[in-house]
Amino acid sequence: MNNTENVIEIKNLKKSYDHGNIKALNGIDLTVKKGEFISIMGPSGAGKSTLLNMIGALDTADEGIIKVAGIDLMKTKKLNQFRSQEIGFVFQMHNLIPNLSVIENVEIPMYETNANSSEMRERALELLKSVNLEKKIEQKPTKLSGGERQRVAIARALVNHPSIILADEPTGSLDSKTGEVILNLLKELHTQENVTLVMVTHEPYVGNMAERLVTVLDGKCKTDEKLR
Repeated sequence: MNNTENVIEIKNLKKSYDHGNIKALNGIDLTVKKGEFISIMGPSGAGKSTLLNMIGALDTADEGIIKVAGIDLMKTKKLNQFRSQEIGFVFQMHNLIPNLSVIENVEIPMYETNANSSEMRERALELLKSVNLEKKIEQKPTKLSGGERQRVAIARALVNHPSIILADEPTGSLDSKTGEVILNLLKELHTQENVTLVMVTHEPYVGNMAERLVTVLDGKCKTDEKLR
């Protein structure tokens, strides 16, 4: 797949909850090219996180077309394999395991691969160095600041060389200064790793850091604006 091809293709995607009474996605259309950085914005309840969960195969749609990294997510039964090979997740609340060390948390996704213990440690250490945490690899997450925990989460997201990073409000639990550090780090790693970055946010200044801004409202993509 070259950088002119779509890594995400979504057509008329629909998802309802509560026996159809809550329409989270109501006919979403979206394409994302390989290596692109897009932000998804919209008010609370607009369907942003539901859309991200669909792209990451954390939930399944009711109808429509969704192809990610060449995989038809409406048809494949190997969703765990797809997630471990293609997707890196960065959540608002880090989702680190508190009784594991920093480096052990980063190694976790590699247990789905054929890497041995020395290869896992080497890759995890490489990424922790890239986020300036090589001196804290044996510490527990509870001993880290919020910004440091989010940097661990970013390293973990990249550990399996994913084609796509999905970031759901990655600065939502951080102060503005720390949030800016995390955003700049995501942008830098997006460029260095040539990874597609899809970020959900409700903050305009965060959304405007992307190459393209997609606005979701009432379960549909309402606007799609090229920023740079």
